[in-house]
Amino acid sequence: MKQFELLATQLSDQAADSIVNQGLATATLESHLQILTEQMAHLERTGASLDRVADLHLQMARTLVNLDRGEDAWPLGRAALDHFIAEDQFELAADACDVLFQANQPDSIAALGQGIWLAVTCPIDPELTIELLSHVIDETPDDSDGAAVAATTALFLADVRAQGRQREDLMFFSTQLLGNVARRHSGVDSREQLDQWMEKLELKEPEKFLVRLRNVVDVLVQDAWWFDREALQERLPFG
Repeated sequence: MKQFELLATQLSDQAADSIVNQGLATATLESHLQILTEQMAHLERTGASLDRVADLHLQMARTLVNLDRGEDAWPLGRAALDHFIAEDQFELAADACDVLFQANQPDSIAALGQGIWLAVTCPIDPELTIELLSHVIDETPDDSDGAAVAATTALFLADVRAQGRQREDLMFFSTQLLGNVARRHSGVDSREQLDQWMEKLELKEPEKFLVRLRNVVDVLVQDAWWFDREALQERLPFG
C-alpha cells in the first residue's frame, strides 16, 4: 500500500508542477502581449512605418494564438498578411498564413493553402515551407495521398533550397516525415517498400508531384484566395 501511496504522491506533485509551469507560461505570454500592445500604442502616436506596424501585428497575433485566443489573433494576422503581400515580403506573408492557420478559425484551412502556395512559389526559408507542409500531414487521414505529396515536396525542397547544416537537418527531418507518412499510409517498413510505394504514387518526379500539390492547395483554399496569384508571380524576379 505504501508503494501506491508514494506513486499517488508523485503523480500529485507532477500534476501540481504542470499546473504551475502552465500558469507561468501563460503569465509570460500575457506580459509579452502587454508589452506589444504598449509598443503598438506608441507606434500609432508617433506615426511609425507600415512595415513596423505589420511586424508588430504579426507578433501580437502569434502571442494571442499561443494564448488560445485565435479569434482575437485573426484580424491582426490578416492585416499583417495583406501588408506583406502588397510589399512583396513573401516570407513574412507565409509566416502570417502559418499563424492564421494555427488561430483555428473558419478560414484557417484556406490560410494554410495560401501559405503553402507562397512558400513553394517564392524563394523563402525552406524550414518555414516544411513547417507549413507538415500541417497538411497532421490534418489529413492516414490513407491520404495529399499527405504523401506534402511529405515528398518537403524532402524535395529541403534538397534543392537548403544549404550546409540547415540542409542536413531538414533532409533528415523530411526523410523521417516521409517514412512516417508511408508507414501510416500503406504499412511501409523497408527501403525497398518505400521505393515501390513512391513509384506507385508517382512521387519520384517533381513535375508530377508538384502538380498534385497544386491540387491539394486548391482543395484547401477553394475560392477564398486573398491575393492575385498571377500578379504576384509576375512581380517575382523569375516571373
